[in-house]
Amino acid sequence: MGPLHGVKVVELAGIGPGPMAAMLLADMGATVLRVDRQNPSGLGVQRPEKFDLLLRSRSAVAVDLKSPAGVDFVLDLVGQADVLIEGFRPGVTERLGLGPDACLARNPKLVYGRITGWGQNGPMAQDVGHDLNYIALTGALHAIGRAGQPPAIPINLVGDFGGGTLYLVMGVLAALFEAQRSGRGQVVDAAMVDGVANLMTQPHGTFAAGMMNNQRGTNITDSGAPFYDVYACSDGRYVTLAAVESKFYSEALRVLGLPDLLAGQWDRAQWPDAKLRIAAVFATRTRDAWCAAFEGTESCFAPVLSIDEAPQHPHLRERGTYVEVAGVTQPAPAPRFSATPSAAPTPFVPWRADAAVDILQDWMAPEAVSAALKTGVIG
Repeated sequence: MGPLHGVKVVELAGIGPGPMAAMLLADMGATVLRVDRQNPSGLGVQRPEKFDLLLRSRSAVAVDLKSPAGVDFVLDLVGQADVLIEGFRPGVTERLGLGPDACLARNPKLVYGRITGWGQNGPMAQDVGHDLNYIALTGALHAIGRAGQPPAIPINLVGDFGGGTLYLVMGVLAALFEAQRSGRGQVVDAAMVDGVANLMTQPHGTFAAGMMNNQRGTNITDSGAPFYDVYACSDGRYVTLAAVESKFYSEALRVLGLPDLLAGQWDRAQWPDAKLRIAAVFATRTRDAWCAAFEGTESCFAPVLSIDEAPQHPHLRERGTYVEVAGVTQPAPAPRFSATPSAAPTPFVPWRADAAVDILQDWMAPEAVSAALKTGVIG
């Protein structure tokens, strides 16, 4: 059932990193209930629920959060929960009556997880923003891209999910551990600017050591080095070479028929010419032909696969890295646990008043559900 079996989570509906945090907790076995507003205005890019994969493995309840009775209903849920997750601007949940003080008063052991772009305080705390803005401010975006070109946009992986979701979940799990020891809950303030800045720890050290500079596309891991780059093949597809260690670079050069380049691996003046020679060789064969040529070698080589190709790769197929849920192929839960493996994901269960008792069975008695329906607090 997963290592978090028995943990109960209330998720105040939002978009992006908050829902993914709830998904990860649900993947690991937590019982997650998503609290939607009645007649929500809608945020983000809308898609059919079947394809909103971040909502998987949990159900939802629609609550009138504008009424005191609706707020009390959510506080009743909080009273039974181990975790609450919210992703609103600072002060929004406080104005709703569902801020940390109110929730921790109802449940002193609660872990109150908050995810924002800019953080709960600071001059920009109330500013709007998205992933691209957060990684721009923290220096991460500036470092990504090729020489002479604008910064490359790494979709929304780095800010929303890398610096946001994963830091929120790490903080929630740490706070859960502490609550078990002390009996006290606490607030986890996960700001994407903080998380992305933390992800940049190694580059900061490399920069301070003089081993990295501010010119994009001239450093070891940003496409500056010939042994760490993406190369085009004759069919317009691409392969990657990440042979940083000399023994791996030597093997890659052997396959490419360019052994003389090894002597100049760390001479930056030779990098541009080496890149041109390697690119010319890769351009002589198709991507799959190069996969066959590099098969079994220790050269840090891999093809660039598309989203629809990746689930079909033999290695990922054998490991079960992807699963199919309700006809939609998607990533399987990660990481993996030897003693308490995660269950297979299940489709999102949207709110339906006629299924209210089933949806809320882990949270309240049928009579309480019926009473909430009659008053219009839920529905």
